[in-house]
Amino acid sequence: MIWATRFLESTTTTGGGSSKGTPRAVTTSFSYSVSLALALCEGEVRALGRIWADGIEISKSSVNLRFYPGSQTQLPDPRIEVTEGPGQAPAFRGIAYVVIEDLDIGRFGNRVPQFSFEVVRPAQGPQAAAHLDPASTLRAVALIPGSGEYALATTPVSFQDAPGVQRAANVSTLTGGSDFSASLDQLSAELPALEAVSLVVSWFGSDLRCGFCTLRPKVEQTAADAPAMPWRVSGLTRAAAQPVPLLSGAPVYGGSPTDASVLEAITALQAAGKAVMFNPFILMDQLEGNTLPSPYDPAAFQPALPWRGRITTSLAPGIAGTPDQSAAAEAEVAAFFGAATPAQFSVSGTTVNYTGPADWGYRRFILHYAHLCAASGGVEAFSIGSELRGLTQIRGAGHSFPAVAALAALAADVRAVLGPATKITYGADWSEYFGYHTGDNVYFHLDALWSHPAIDCIGIDNYMPLSDWRDGEDHADAAFGSIYTIDYLQANIAGGEGFDWYYDSPEGVAAQLRKPISDGAYGEDWVYRYKDLKGWWLNPHHQRLNGVRSGAPTDWVPQSKPFWFTEFGCAAIDKASNQPNLFLDAKSSESALPRASNGHRDDLMQAQYLRATMDFWSKPANNPVSATYAAPMVDTAHCFAWAWDARPYPAFPANAALWSDGANYAHGHWLNGRAANQLLSGVVAEICGGNGVDDLDLTRAHGIVRGYAVLTSGTGRSDLQPLTMAAGVDGFEREGVLQFRSRSAFGAIGIDPKA
Repeated sequence: MIWATRFLESTTTTGGGSSKGTPRAVTTSFSYSVSLALALCEGEVRALGRIWADGIEISKSSVNLRFYPGSQTQLPDPRIEVTEGPGQAPAFRGIAYVVIEDLDIGRFGNRVPQFSFEVVRPAQGPQAAAHLDPASTLRAVALIPGSGEYALATTPVSFQDAPGVQRAANVSTLTGGSDFSASLDQLSAELPALEAVSLVVSWFGSDLRCGFCTLRPKVEQTAADAPAMPWRVSGLTRAAAQPVPLLSGAPVYGGSPTDASVLEAITALQAAGKAVMFNPFILMDQLEGNTLPSPYDPAAFQPALPWRGRITTSLAPGIAGTPDQSAAAEAEVAAFFGAATPAQFSVSGTTVNYTGPADWGYRRFILHYAHLCAASGGVEAFSIGSELRGLTQIRGAGHSFPAVAALAALAADVRAVLGPATKITYGADWSEYFGYHTGDNVYFHLDALWSHPAIDCIGIDNYMPLSDWRDGEDHADAAFGSIYTIDYLQANIAGGEGFDWYYDSPEGVAAQLRKPISDGAYGEDWVYRYKDLKGWWLNPHHQRLNGVRSGAPTDWVPQSKPFWFTEFGCAAIDKASNQPNLFLDAKSSESALPRASNGHRDDLMQAQYLRATMDFWSKPANNPVSATYAAPMVDTAHCFAWAWDARPYPAFPANAALWSDGANYAHGHWLNGRAANQLLSGVVAEICGGNGVDDLDLTRAHGIVRGYAVLTSGTGRSDLQPLTMAAGVDGFEREGVLQFRSRSAFGAIGIDPKA
């Protein structure tokens, strides 16, 4: 609706006039300014996305726009009310619309352009309530990539490549703001229940042998700095920093975020109402062709871009000549941690400097960021590291675990820096948190850390398998009908592999020869079940050395601290729930497909994994309340889904020339661009409900809807047809119930194909 038009006149004088009256050429142009209101869609939307005028994307800031999401409480637009008169302007409740004031249509040929708007709208109505998208339930996310010199800056930053030539370092969209600011706006809009963010910030590890490994902040290049925000981390300047390695002429990673950008990110997240957990992260940067000896194979070199969890002794436990279980192992661990102390850091305003001797050990890494978080005004939580599985399993003399003792001491130092209000944790790998089993020994090796007074919660990077699905109809789990069935996935959260059974060989995996998990010696089955969070949490822990159960428990006090999932998630790839920890990255030696996966992209798999996990732990029957601290065992407000990217969608992953990891997005763990996806069942439920059909069975209608628009007024059947055809779903009536079922699953879900 165009409801106001204003005539504009512009006069331009050209030519070479003079004070003696030489004539000038005068050009007068005419254009119009219009104001208009445009309806977007029925129902309430979460966010207004991109805008196109005549098919060309324009910046929201280029028009004077007000957005009304269609809520039941929105008020009339003031300009419309002034025009129509007091009390004469409707609020259009239940209708999302925009008002654009004083649009100069001269740039569109003095005509109102054809506008197109992108909106993020969840399925709505009582019938759709049982089919909520995962974005409605997620309360915390991890913010990656953890690298990129200015990836976390809210200030737009540029490099001057030549006189008068500038190159933006962190502005890739039409918003006019930084990439981080644009991504944070999307995050706030698309994840409405979000309360907390894990802010990932990386330094780079040089070697899998802990005694030789240094941890440094690195840059992408050392030639030129950004005048608006010079790069500086822990007192190190760009000129003095080491660059990350190059692969095909480009940095294999972005550099470590400059300290100033980290401070800006913390401030912006807190201003957006998100609690911040600071998450220092190690990226290993050795490439293919390095000549570093492998601790796992003395005849080989270290693999490319390995997982930090593989950091171990100079020769790994089990390899001939390993220093494991000796004072030499303790010395290697001590070299990795270094000798930095809190007193060797000084803070001037928001600048943190290190004043100690040359030391690029783990303690400097963590203590620097503890001081930086304190300088920012504080954070809700701080992790002292994550997934150092190979390191924490190193044994010193006398069954000691020197890395665990070093982490406990570090936690105490971080507590002294950040004070009692900050929650402190360590993000243990899901295969690490519960204990270390080697030979006849069962060690609760992390209990010295979990029971330490400086640690507030048990952090788990939780990528436990939620399925063991195979193609065909004759595999062990086929009776569940589909890998997407929520009941099936939830049955494997506290059941299935790692709880009821395990595989003892690759041949067993291939043939699904499942071995039961049981403790024949002492009847404590939970000791061997990494999925048995209840058993671990409710019971005292007794070490077993040489198969003999100790009479005295460890220092762990049952029910004393909650679990936080410092990471959890699932890639958007076929059968990802079989092995949610795996990912595809052609540059990394860790790249692998999940078990039995065909490698196809599968956004629904990721969505169902997240739904199943959040729903399971939200139920009191699965999540008991502690008698000690009067809150649930698993704190669902601090289950951090992996991951949201600080680079805004769709600039990432589309801008492959700028970000080389964009190719990993399609099959990766990213939530950007997927959080707005809707379950097919939810969209079908809304359409059916809007047409008076309430008796529905959608439990076997599997699909994901990335976008859908009803462009013409039609019947419910015509609205459903493009959805069901695209998803391969059939609808039919049985005994008064309208049922929708995925066609490809007929045999697997027990439907008679003749019915």
